Amino acid sequence: MTDTTVKKVSSAHSPTGAQGEVYLASGKRVSMRMWRDEEPTQDKPLHKHEYEVVGYVIAGRAELEIEGQTVRLEPGDSWVVPAGAEHTYRILETFTAVEATAPPAQVHGRESS
Repeated sequence: MTDTTVKKVSSAHSPTGAQGEVYLASGKRVSMRMWRDEEPTQDKPLHKHEYEVVGYVIAGRAELEIEGQTVRLEPGDSWVVPAGAEHTYRILETFTAVEATAPPAQVHGRESS
């Protein structure tokens, strides 16, 4: 039987993760999370994970480095980090963005990387 459940998630009441991310709607194959008002940072350690990430910048600026390529992200920009791609980022200006991960990043502890 097909699941026809409608879900609504209010970010004002959403749980937050260990890295400050706000968990938004989550299905069986994809989930969303928001990074709200993240302060400027230096490069995070290079890392990779087994899920794909797509994102959209709401406010602020950042640089994303994927496999040696650097992309500047500004409001209105979107990006993709393929599963298994080594990457890092630095926040240049207080940053708010929404990401979708497939499969959901928080399932089975995948988010820890």
